[in-house]
Amino acid sequence: MTKDEVLMMADVLSREKDIDRGIVFEAIEAALATATRKRYREDIEVRVGIDRETGDYAAFRQWEIMEDDAAVESPAQQMTLAAAKISYPDETHEVGGVVEEPLETVATFGRIEAQAAKQVISQKVREAERARVYEEFKDRIGEMVQGVVKRVGNREAIVDLEGVEASLPRSNWIDREILRSGDRIKSILTEVRSEPRGPQLILDRRCPELVIKLFQLEVPEVGQGVIEILGAARDPGSRAKIAVRSQDSRIDPVGACVGIRGARVQSVSNEINLERIDIITWAENPAEFVIKALQPAEVDSILVDEESRSMDVVVEENQLSLAIGRGGQNVRLASDLTGWELNIMTDDAAAEKAEQEAQQASERLMTQLNIDSEVAGVLVEEGFVTPEEVAYVPVQELLDVEGFDEELVEQLRDRARDFLDIREIAELERTRPEPDLQTMEGMDDETAALFASNGIRSMEAVAECATDELVELTGIDAERASELIMTARAPWFAEAQADDTQAETKEA
Repeated sequence: MTKDEVLMMADVLSREKDIDRGIVFEAIEAALATATRKRYREDIEVRVGIDRETGDYAAFRQWEIMEDDAAVESPAQQMTLAAAKISYPDETHEVGGVVEEPLETVATFGRIEAQAAKQVISQKVREAERARVYEEFKDRIGEMVQGVVKRVGNREAIVDLEGVEASLPRSNWIDREILRSGDRIKSILTEVRSEPRGPQLILDRRCPELVIKLFQLEVPEVGQGVIEILGAARDPGSRAKIAVRSQDSRIDPVGACVGIRGARVQSVSNEINLERIDIITWAENPAEFVIKALQPAEVDSILVDEESRSMDVVVEENQLSLAIGRGGQNVRLASDLTGWELNIMTDDAAAEKAEQEAQQASERLMTQLNIDSEVAGVLVEEGFVTPEEVAYVPVQELLDVEGFDEELVEQLRDRARDFLDIREIAELERTRPEPDLQTMEGMDDETAALFASNGIRSMEAVAECATDELVELTGIDAERASELIMTARAPWFAEAQADDTQAETKEA
């Protein structure tokens, strides 16, 4: 191989494969070294160096330098330090280094040598390509990419991303979508896996992020940040909802996303298999946001439960099917978009539920405060549904209730406080360790309290635990958990031994 051929090969491979020219030179050096080894038909180590500018190359045979007392297993590749000093006295040597001897460069190779060189170059170039692809795409997860469908199989479609193949699994297709070779599609890059066969790029057309990215592309105001898309929910291939907000009060976010005669939203819809898209103005108030998200249904009232993060949404009978949607689609998308669990019901159903909840609250107060149903009913009706509210609200609020005097109010507050005190004491008792647990060998007060807070209050309870169970419940290390369990089980072993001794005595 001439120096001109070396330079030409480096330039061509670098351009065609879009890889660094230095990597190509390294591949050629490795190939020439392999071919040279085969030419000499010995198990020798060869290094080839190529001048990146001129294309001139030189070959060197190498020996690894071993300690003088080390066993030389491969004389063709190894020599002792003493031998290196004798054979090459003009050079400086150290254990672990190498000794090099120039070899005659081979201008032409036989068929076997040439084939070996070709294989090495191909392998090195493929490895470089794979590394380049992985480095190019590993930081692009979550981005929208555009490509051309190259081929369609039963399990996936292969998409060409400007020379790089990516996989679009069937499970990530839009419902009822038909893809054909040559189709140009947009997808979200969701995963980049480094595998021996090369990096695997996984695409997705079902995720809500695709709708957001498409609007960023189609609506300049979104791309510029003037309009924000604060969330999206999809039933892929059927319907989607997005929440938008404008940073400029002069710009209507819904109108901007819809476009003139609906051109912008239609362009997005066309890309995702004619999926219907509802554009909703975001609202800071959760109830207001939910009302907008349930459009086109009209909402009568909403009951918000902050603790469970749910809302009871009341609609008229003729709005019930519209609010729920076909197959529950509308309420499901609204729930996904807002992050609240939504319970759609009619006025009659809401009234019935409210009546049941009031009855349950009244019965609880009757038991907790030892009062009759009439007083409990009045309390619930006025909004006092827990002992905490009765005990700690300002006295005047209770005095404002019709029929309540100072004596009754004071009695109710005393009973509420007594109930809360008793409940607190009972709660403390439930989390207090038993004496046998506190005095158990290897136990300290902190660990005993930790065990009790997790329902393990006695030695017997510790003995009944498995090691992994105790670790999971308390967070202590496995070794200590095992030791404490064995200590707690010691009485079991003693009892069993005593039974065995008694049985032996009877037999005797």
